[in-house]
Amino acid sequence: MPGKSSSQGAGEVLYEVDGAVALISLNRPRYHNAQSWKLLDELDSALDRAMEDRAVKVVVVKGVGDDFSSGHDLGTPEHKADQEARGVADRRGLRFYQEFRKYNLDLTHKWRNLPKPTIAMVHGYCILGGWVIAGAMDLVFASPDARFLAGLVEYFSVPYDIHPRKAKELIFESRFLAAEEACELGFVNRVIPREDLERETLAYAHRVAENGLTLLRMAKLAINKAQDQQGFSSAMEGAFADFLVLVSTGGDGRQEGERRLGPVELALRHARGERYGLEG
Repeated sequence: MPGKSSSQGAGEVLYEVDGAVALISLNRPRYHNAQSWKLLDELDSALDRAMEDRAVKVVVVKGVGDDFSSGHDLGTPEHKADQEARGVADRRGLRFYQEFRKYNLDLTHKWRNLPKPTIAMVHGYCILGGWVIAGAMDLVFASPDARFLAGLVEYFSVPYDIHPRKAKELIFESRFLAAEEACELGFVNRVIPREDLERETLAYAHRVAENGLTLLRMAKLAINKAQDQQGFSSAMEGAFADFLVLVSTGGDGRQEGERRLGPVELALRHARGERYGLEG
């Protein structure tokens, strides 16, 4: 197997090439890879870079630190400063809507349709927005410690990722899904011991890369088209609108006195870093 060559310095996303495989790493370990808009911009640029490099045939996306991703950035100081610099800190108006749509629907849909195979390599927490990134990849390989949390989010692929009845069960209760159960439900392709996860994922990616780019492209396109014939793309648009209604009713639609579901509160605190005594 070819050795890795580093090709991008420190940032919120790291990029390196291992022969015909690009390894892209979410790199905000302090916030457990919460998805700031800057991180999503850098992830998009890294994916574009891999698509443009004809020597790269497969992409693997992973998280640096303890977790794959704690979901959307809900208010770290860096993300707040970035939104202020963009002039959308008040979260109102068409400009904010356009930015919000870009980072929470358009980019994700673009990643789902990238012309080369993509693999999410998941360990630790994969919460809400983390599920979104993993779900946009073609395959998901996970370690036994991976914990997935689905929800009604902007890019709502969950009813396509797992059976609709199971999707309802999980989202109604708002509970974490262990890697083995996620595999049984079809969201995760393989569960691999943590110490072997990167080695085995890269080995699989290199086996895939032995195929021609045209074969890989046409196979992926045909399978995505089959989903689109079932309404996948239009369903993402509809769910995005449903999410905006949810937000307009107060974020999670609670009435005063109703309990907040435990795992959701955990997810929100995790994404803000509060669970670890960080600012947010």
